[in-house]
Amino acid sequence: MEIALLKLLLAHILGDFFLQPNSWVEEKEKKKLKSAKFYLHVALHVVLIFIVFLSFSVWKIALVVGALHGIIDALKLTFQNEKTKRIWFFVDQILHTVVVLICWHYYYYAIINLDFLQNAKFLLFLIGALFLTSPAAIFIKVIIAKWIPESTASSLQDAGKFIGIIERLLIYLFVCTHHFEAVGFLLAAKSIFRFGDLKEAHDIKLTEYVLIGTLLSFGIALILATSILNVNL
Repeated sequence: MEIALLKLLLAHILGDFFLQPNSWVEEKEKKKLKSAKFYLHVALHVVLIFIVFLSFSVWKIALVVGALHGIIDALKLTFQNEKTKRIWFFVDQILHTVVVLICWHYYYYAIINLDFLQNAKFLLFLIGALFLTSPAAIFIKVIIAKWIPESTASSLQDAGKFIGIIERLLIYLFVCTHHFEAVGFLLAAKSIFRFGDLKEAHDIKLTEYVLIGTLLSFGIALILATSILNVNL
């Protein structure tokens, strides 16, 4: 039965990301429910389900998924604005995925196995990953606060924070999957992009500040990942 779920997800990905031009998105956001592209987009999702299944026998699930897809998109178009557009994008995709899972479960009597949520090793891995996001960023910020340079180069808002989170999660994943060589590649890649800019800035204090933050970030991720690997549960 898993093949049915994969086909439903394939139809969704094709319909929402590959077969929806930017012009459709712009028209829908401008005209909302008055846009013909909105209804064409919903119809496309229904047709795609028929295509990926190569059968008309799935008409019930195709119509239900299509109708619910239209309702979710209508809610997004109605309530989103420029400030909440990014949030609504993720809410929209989560709801579409939930609809696919529910329809798959209902029409194919599939069992969604959530036993992994009771697995201590999985929960420990999840806690470690969560710690490496905002909590680790706060720890690092507190530690290096006294070394903040008087003037820092202009950058995107919170860019450094998100770069740190991504790099820690990547290191965590690499170590936990025993791909230690990828950690060296990541460090080398960041050195090329980051410290090249710092060299041009001719600011020793800023360079040292970034270096301390980077080493702390890498160190925390490495220590946490290796510790979790060696925990016996």
